[in-house]
Amino acid sequence: MCMRPLLHPSVQDVTVEAILHALSDPVRVAIFANIVGQDCSHNCAAFSKINEKPIPKSTLSQHFKILREAGLIRGERQGVEMYNTSRCAEIDKRFPGLIASIVTAHNIQLADTDRTTRANKRNSAKQSARSK
Repeated sequence: MCMRPLLHPSVQDVTVEAILHALSDPVRVAIFANIVGQDCSHNCAAFSKINEKPIPKSTLSQHFKILREAGLIRGERQGVEMYNTSRCAEIDKRFPGLIASIVTAHNIQLADTDRTTRANKRNSAKQSARSK
């Protein structure tokens, strides 16, 4: 059985629209931000849970395909596993600062969401204690 080759667009074929589309999904931006923050490649199984939610393998494969075809990651098969690395350095040469800005904005949003979640839990606990 022969595996189809993976599509990796040349950096000149990468568009801002494709990048923004690929990163418009909360799961994909979380996956990408995680990949960008690491120095080594990751297999797809490392992302089976995003934001404490399990992601089915078929859905995860589709997310990685969209990221790869947008030119954001490079996938490499090693046996039966797929390992993914960021193409940030290449993208940054074409669109300086774009990826860093998106990842920074995602991290700010994530921190805000975490703070809100913690505050809501504290308020719920206080209300429960008062009603007793």
